Amino acid sequence: MIIHRSVCCGLTATLIALSAPAQQLWTLPQCIGHAVSHNLSIKQYESQLHKQEVQLSTAKNQQLPDLSASASQNFSFGRGLTAENTYTNKNTSSTSFSIGSSLPLFTGFRITNNIKIAQLNLEAATADLEKAKNDIRIQVAQAYVQILYNMEISDVAHRQIAIDSAQVARLQALLSVGRASEAQLSQQQSTLAQSRLTATQADNNTQLSLLTLSQLLELDTPEGFTIQRPTLPVRSQQLLPTPDAIFAEALAFRPEIEAGNLRLKMADRNISLAQADYYPQLSLSAGMGSNYYKTSGFAADAFSTQLKNNFSQYIGLSLSIPIFNRYQTRNSVRSARIDYQNQQLALDNTRKQLYKEIQQAYYNTVAAQEKLNSCEQAKTSAADAFKLMKAKYEQGKANITEFNESKNNYLKSESDLTQARYEYLYQTALIQFYRGQELKF
Repeated sequence: MIIHRSVCCGLTATLIALSAPAQQLWTLPQCIGHAVSHNLSIKQYESQLHKQEVQLSTAKNQQLPDLSASASQNFSFGRGLTAENTYTNKNTSSTSFSIGSSLPLFTGFRITNNIKIAQLNLEAATADLEKAKNDIRIQVAQAYVQILYNMEISDVAHRQIAIDSAQVARLQALLSVGRASEAQLSQQQSTLAQSRLTATQADNNTQLSLLTLSQLLELDTPEGFTIQRPTLPVRSQQLLPTPDAIFAEALAFRPEIEAGNLRLKMADRNISLAQADYYPQLSLSAGMGSNYYKTSGFAADAFSTQLKNNFSQYIGLSLSIPIFNRYQTRNSVRSARIDYQNQQLALDNTRKQLYKEIQQAYYNTVAAQEKLNSCEQAKTSAADAFKLMKAKYEQGKANITEFNESKNNYLKSESDLTQARYEYLYQTALIQFYRGQELKF
């Protein structure tokens, strides 16, 4: 692939700008906190949470009595009723006012169950929000580690340039005294040019990984954004808990498990809600009203007098007893029980998925630990071999091909070790995250 010099220079210049001392260095906790506060998906979950709060308020308010008022004005043309209770062909008009209220006394526990379901919905939405935050925390940590790895690879590439530059200078000096050939110098200069290209590509990869993280943080631009490299702790051989032990801890607090348990309780409440239609419904109603009546051509009492004389009040109880509704209630209950079974299966699936994630994290940690041990040994061996090869090459006892091969092996061992360190750091942090600790390193 051909990389234009202008593009490479531009990206390199951007990287240098990002590495300026005046920049703020973002730590992993800062990145996670910013992402959780600004991520658009999380804001959508927060909106859903507020919606559930409104629905809970609506469910609770069903316990209150309602109150309504009405007023009407009617005109009648033709035969109508007079004040003497006779009919005549006269136009009439009437004005009426009323106010009434009703209160549910017994609804087959429908209101109680609706309140409980709304409360469980709110708690489940809260757990969903926390699950979304956990997901973004893991994504940010992964992107953060990728930047660290790319930065280290870039450092290794620039160290390779320093080594190759020193060898070019050495060969130029030897050429001037006739102890090296033009071919040797050209070959080393070609190696130096390849090392510079590798470093440019590594710098570009670092910049792109910074862009990825800045997008997760919902930053407007990656300009001026860079991260702080953590101090790698001294590694100690720690005994990892078994996947079963980690899973047992995670079941107590993981939000996806909590949300599943809450939705299972909702499914159980929905059965009781469907059964409410088996019960009679009892409500209390009360109200009062008055009216004014006028027949054209006949004398009528004054408006206020009629309103006073026609003032009436009422209070009543209404009882509705279900007898047969074409098995709708029975089928609703059956459907609710099926939903309960499906929710139980969904919860089981969530638990299995969590266990698989913990298993994967556990074995990844074991593999990362073994890889780190191997890389440390390989790096030590490669460093010793390169030191000896460099001395032999400078004494003329090894050719440039052998020197470059040894150098590349040494630099690759450094890259592999860096990758293994950060991979182990991330995997151990992930294990602790599944155990309820903050995701940090």
